[in-house]
Amino acid sequence: MMKIDGYNQLILRILEKDGRIANTELAEQIGLSPSACLRRVQELERSGLITGYKAVIDSEKLGVGFIAYVAVGLTEHSTPSQLAFEQALQDVDEIKECHNVTGPYEYLLRIETKDLHTFKALHADVLGSISQVRTITTHVVMDSPKDTRQ
Repeated sequence: MMKIDGYNQLILRILEKDGRIANTELAEQIGLSPSACLRRVQELERSGLITGYKAVIDSEKLGVGFIAYVAVGLTEHSTPSQLAFEQALQDVDEIKECHNVTGPYEYLLRIETKDLHTFKALHADVLGSISQVRTITTHVVMDSPKDTRQ
């Protein structure tokens, strides 16, 4: 396991906020030479601590006007039931996240659609048609005062 010292913690924190930061700027912010900083970043990548870089998309500019977290309870608690449910979601672009959770339901989904009408269709035609689904509870996002994914 790789050692996570103060420098590596700073590198991870900064890269989490800005994965496109220039190595020279990153090095300056953490107080290392550019070559030492680059070696550390490369080691964090090789070790698997940094798994990739991505673009953060302004979904509102893409026409997303409705976001909801949807709790889904399954009809039975079995591995085949869970796998079938998870497989049914794989090609649904509006489902941005799927988490298997503890508590009164098995899954928590983050769903982004154009509007309420589009969500209603997805709710009925997609989630409602999956035979493993027992309950669906929707929580509509009103605002996101903190969202570290952006």
